[in-house]
Amino acid sequence: MNLAGIDVVVVLLYAVSLFGIALWVSREPEGHTKDTQDYFLAGRSLPWWAIGASLIASNISAEQIIGQSGQGFAVGIAIAAYEWQAAIVLLIVAKWFLPIFLKRKIYTMPQYLDQRYGGGVKTMMSIYWIILYTAVNLTTVLWLGGLAVMSLTGLSILPSMAALAVFALLYSLYGGLKAVALTDIIQVVILVIGGFAITWIALDMVAGDTGGAMAGLGMLYNEIPGHFEMILDADHPAYGDLPGIWTLLGGLWVLHFSYWGFNQYIIQRALGAESLAEAQKGLAFAAFLKLLIPVIVVIPGIAAVMLAQQGALDGAALEAQSDGTYGQLMALAPAGLRGLVFAALIAAIVSSLASMMNSISTIFTMDIYKPRYADRTEGHYVTVGRLSALAAMILALILARPFLGGIASAFQAVQEYSGFIAPGIVAVFLLGFFWPRATALGAFGALIGSIVFNIALKFGPVIGMPDIPFIIRVWIVFMGCLAVAVGLSIWDKSEDGPRGALELGDISFATQPLFNRLSFVVVAMLIGLYAFLW
Repeated sequence: MNLAGIDVVVVLLYAVSLFGIALWVSREPEGHTKDTQDYFLAGRSLPWWAIGASLIASNISAEQIIGQSGQGFAVGIAIAAYEWQAAIVLLIVAKWFLPIFLKRKIYTMPQYLDQRYGGGVKTMMSIYWIILYTAVNLTTVLWLGGLAVMSLTGLSILPSMAALAVFALLYSLYGGLKAVALTDIIQVVILVIGGFAITWIALDMVAGDTGGAMAGLGMLYNEIPGHFEMILDADHPAYGDLPGIWTLLGGLWVLHFSYWGFNQYIIQRALGAESLAEAQKGLAFAAFLKLLIPVIVVIPGIAAVMLAQQGALDGAALEAQSDGTYGQLMALAPAGLRGLVFAALIAAIVSSLASMMNSISTIFTMDIYKPRYADRTEGHYVTVGRLSALAAMILALILARPFLGGIASAFQAVQEYSGFIAPGIVAVFLLGFFWPRATALGAFGALIGSIVFNIALKFGPVIGMPDIPFIIRVWIVFMGCLAVAVGLSIWDKSEDGPRGALELGDISFATQPLFNRLSFVVVAMLIGLYAFLW
């Protein structure tokens, strides 16, 4: 047991406070019964600060904190591309995608596909997403979170995962998206404070008696410069995961657009905004927060390299499984602060679990169940949503160990799994937005082709292209999906033709001056970071 009594008190205070606040924000006016808009979209009343905080809290989970800290140890700052490039994508999504979704009052991403391509594409993607969120995202967060809990409490992995699952269920099932989004504000504050605490402690220990945390950062930069390169050389051991210049030019953008633009458990916060302007400010706020994330998750992992060399950490264990890096770093914090850092990790984990459950229940209820049982009450659909969220969590608990127990880096594994369907998703949405000729047949071709092309390139004998880095593979597959969708749409002679349900003529893509200024600052900061760390 690595938690002192004061640590346990801090964690319990956090848990009780979060649960109480979730119940308070979820209350309804007397005489009002929670309906589907209340439960799944927070009554479309979220302000910008809640949207931005909730986006980051939902995104920064055990996958990022533990996975990217481990990759910081194994690879270095190059893994920050997943965070910093996401900031650009958030701004693009805010300007070009949100106006379409909010103008059409979309509940879910499959609902958009239904309006644009028809029920067949909607059903196919609903099933895709439910499987992905349950079998990949939920299981990953549970597994990595369970590893961290196990490292600090001494519990075995299954009880650790079960405790996290029960906590997330308790505070999110009753209140729905509103409870998740508004409590995420607290989660982000705790996450940032705890993350900076670990970073400061790790850097201070690196420096020893020579000058504190900033001196420690300078020592890292001077003594292990290879860990401060954003663009890896072809002979780098991690080139297969982060293939040099292709992290800027290739499929990483496809993964980002799939995740930030068309991923239900992320974009659902913006769909619950009180206005388009609030949603866009919320995404700009989230873009700023993304610039900070590598400081609190990647830099500690890099510091762990020198701490292992100094004997402060178990280097052999980290070499064998880099995902154990953050757990060892947490153990370095003093009593009391260790409880705060542990609470920060729990905050990230349960926020992501709650967000994923809410999105699974939204897609299942609104896109699969409700169309087949359209005569039920609003209260009935809310109950179905709660039950489907519970079922998804139980299934994820069962699948976590078989799926991830033997994987060295769960973070990279999630990117690989997501890469099998992300190219098709992005192709279908982009063509649906901006090419009126796209048809359902073309959409089916892109979605099926995404899986088929990935399997062929990853496992099939491809002449002259052995061991393609998966980011390059994702880009090749994306281009193939576009070609298939365009070709089939042009060839399609069905009587329906293209569906024009989402014409863009009545949609304005103009943005407010504040959003434009914020976007400029974010882009300028990113250019500076890449120029310095190239």
